[in-house]
Amino acid sequence: MAPLPPLGAATPWLLWFLPLALLPLVLSVTRRNAVSSVSAAPEDPLSSGLRIALTVAGMLAIGGLVLALAGPYRAGERVTRIGIGAQVSMLIDRSGSMNETFAGRQPSGAEESKAAASRRILRDFIGERAHDQFAVTAFSTAPMLVVPMTDRHDAVRAAIAAIDRPGLDYTNVARGLGMALSQFGPSAPGVSRALLLVSDGAAVIDPRIQGQLRAEFAKVRPNLYWLFLRTKGSPSIYDKPAGEDTPQAAPERHLDLFFKSLGVPYRAFEAEGAEAVASAVRQIEALERDPIPYTEERPRRDLTGWAYGLAVLGLLLLVLAKLAEAEIVRRPDRKQTPRAADPAPASAPTRAAA
Repeated sequence: MAPLPPLGAATPWLLWFLPLALLPLVLSVTRRNAVSSVSAAPEDPLSSGLRIALTVAGMLAIGGLVLALAGPYRAGERVTRIGIGAQVSMLIDRSGSMNETFAGRQPSGAEESKAAASRRILRDFIGERAHDQFAVTAFSTAPMLVVPMTDRHDAVRAAIAAIDRPGLDYTNVARGLGMALSQFGPSAPGVSRALLLVSDGAAVIDPRIQGQLRAEFAKVRPNLYWLFLRTKGSPSIYDKPAGEDTPQAAPERHLDLFFKSLGVPYRAFEAEGAEAVASAVRQIEALERDPIPYTEERPRRDLTGWAYGLAVLGLLLLVLAKLAEAEIVRRPDRKQTPRAADPAPASAPTRAAA
């Protein structure tokens, strides 16, 4: 990050008038008085300081007005910081069986389907930590990218809520895993990555596709979590079938075995109800608490107000200086009135002639 963000102007050609701010260096706004001798008004530090202050005030007034008219701004920037969180790519099953309840029937009354319960809990999971990043992929017969990796949690919650259409019967988990892995992008050192699979079943993965998935998992190396929404009474992923143990006979068990063979951190959660799903999500959240770099977008900041503030400050100082040298209240002129003539002294009484 640069020490100072770049600056700009909305109308840059007006900046050519900035040299006008140098006019106070050659022109003074103060009134000049003639004195008979330079020694009659000797230089003193206070006068020198006031002259410099008024010159700077004039430069601020002119320069601030020019800058304000040009529309200055501080450009936006991207700041990288470190927070606590993870990159989570969520792969959500949209097969037809997800429209059923955990009891294996169509929901009625206040009952929730597995899809509705998982959507509600995952929406609450989004935004628990400010710096988590999420991607959402839905899959049934074919995968569908709902939202790419982003830290815009409102968009992720809206994307999860939008997955409310009835799903198809077929579950193609292999193509869904491939698309979910592609959401992580280039590797970043020290960033925790998690792939969360939310599904109530599995399908057979072709051995050739298994090799491609192994290569992708080895490249990305995410923490893999499978939230298995188990229908009550159905086999567990840990149950070995009584008959032939093949992927066709026990697809969930063999998908679990495939995940364990990938060489990445893996954990499966079996949930037979909404409370168990919420508990599993809380455990996953507690496990993914590593430092993660995130980018903070700083918008452009308008500096026009600061420029006008500088101009007003300079103009205020100049106005105060002019008021200080002006005679605001004019005193009435006192004209010198001539003094009244003294009355002539009374003449002495004349003696009457004899």
